[in-house]
Amino acid sequence: MMKIKWPFLILAILATICIGSIGISIAEKSILGIVAAIIILCGIMGFGFTQKKKWREAGKLD
Repeated sequence: MMKIKWPFLILAILATICIGSIGISIAEKSILGIVAAIIILCGIMGFGFTQKKKWREAGKLD
């Protein structure tokens, strides 16, 4: 049975929220909201990929 990697699940949920925020910002015609959501999304995704690499090198991933 596969164990849930909670940090990665939380990062995935946060990234999904950011993607939804982009859509909401588009609907509200908020350029600032769109840009902020994209920047935050890039940060979350970058952090997630960095952590995954560190976990893989440490042998923590299956």
